[in-house]
Amino acid sequence: MIGREQDNIEKQTILIVDDTPENISVLSALLKDRYRTKVATSGFKALEIAAGTPAPDLILLDIMMPGIDGYETCRRLKQDMATAEIPVIFLTARSQIEDEELGLKVGAVDYITKPISPPIVIARVKTHLALKSAQQFLRNQNQHLEHLVFERTHQLARMQDATILAMASLAETRDNETGNHIRRTQNYVAALARALQDHPRFKRVLTRENIELLYKSAPLHDIGKVGVPDRILLKPGKLDDEEWEIMKLHTVYGRDAILQVEKHLGGSNSFLTFAREIAHYHQEKWDGSGYPEGLAGDQIPVSARLMAVADVYDALISKRVYKPAFPHHEAVELMRKGRGQHFDPDVLDAFLSIEDQFLAIADQFRDEETTADEAHQTTA
Repeated sequence: MIGREQDNIEKQTILIVDDTPENISVLSALLKDRYRTKVATSGFKALEIAAGTPAPDLILLDIMMPGIDGYETCRRLKQDMATAEIPVIFLTARSQIEDEELGLKVGAVDYITKPISPPIVIARVKTHLALKSAQQFLRNQNQHLEHLVFERTHQLARMQDATILAMASLAETRDNETGNHIRRTQNYVAALARALQDHPRFKRVLTRENIELLYKSAPLHDIGKVGVPDRILLKPGKLDDEEWEIMKLHTVYGRDAILQVEKHLGGSNSFLTFAREIAHYHQEKWDGSGYPEGLAGDQIPVSARLMAVADVYDALISKRVYKPAFPHHEAVELMRKGRGQHFDPDVLDAFLSIEDQFLAIADQFRDEETTADEAHQTTA
C-alpha cells in the first residue's frame, strides 16, 4: 500500500482536455499506468485546473471545443505567468498545415493529428516531459549558481571594505588620529554627495553607484601619511618650512600607492580612480592656493572637493595635540569664511544646508577618549 502511494506521488500529471467522452476514455486508458491524469471538457475548465495546485506537468489539448477553442485556451495559458511553462500538445482532427502552424504559433510544443497512434502519443509525451524536467533542472541550477555568485561577491566586497579600513586605520593611527575619523569623513562625504546629486553641476558624476564608491574610497584620503617620517608626522608643535614641504608630499605618496595598485591590476576602475583623486587632491583649494599642484576651481576633481569640506570640518571639531576642538557652530562659521576660497561655493552651500547631518555623524562616531565635557563643548 505504501509503495503504491509513493508511486502515485512521484507520477507526473497529464491534463486531458477534450469535449468528447470517447477521446477522454482512450487517452486516460493509454496514460493511466504511467501518469496521473486529470480531465477537462472545456477550455474554461482547463484554465481553471491548470491554474490550480499542483499544476499539471503537461496538457493534451483538443482544438474544436465549445466556448473557447483550443487555440484560445493555449494563448491564455501562455499569457499567464503561472501556467506559461506548462507544455501543451495539441491532439486534433484538424490536419491542415496551416492548422499545425497556428497551433505552434500560439505556444504549443507539439501537434498530433487524430486518429492517434498510441506509441506516438506515449513517445511525444515522454519526450516533452523529459525536456520540461531538464529545463526546470537548469533553471534551478542557474538560480543556485546566481545565489552562490551573489554570496561570494558580497563576501569579497566585505573583505575589500575591511581591507580598505585596515589600511586607512594604519595611516590614521600614525597621525595620532582614530578610526572614527575615517568613519566620520566617509559619512560626511556621502552626505554631501547625496545633497548634491541633483545639482546640475554634479548630477553626472554623483550617481547612486558613484556615491557608494566615494563612501568606500574616502577612507584612503590620507593613506600617503605612511610615507611621512615620524619626526614630522608626530611633531606636537608647528612645522617649519622644510618639514611642511615634506608633510605635503603625503598627497603624492597616496597617489603613487594607488597607482601601483592600478598597475598591478592592469588598469583602473571607478573605485581606484576616486581613491586616487581623493588621496592626491583633497588638499587643493578652490582659489588655487592649495597643494600639491595648485589646481583651482573645476580643475579639482569633484571627489576631492567633497573630501576637502569633510576633512577640514572634522579637523576643526577634533582635538589635536596642537589645538583644542572647536564647537560645531564655530567650526561652521570658519567653514563659511572659506566659501569660494578654500571650498567650491556650491559644495560649501550644500554643507551649510545639511550641517545638522554633519553634527549627527560627528556625535555618532565620536572618539572614545572624548570626555563628556568635551563632547558637550564640541556639539554645543
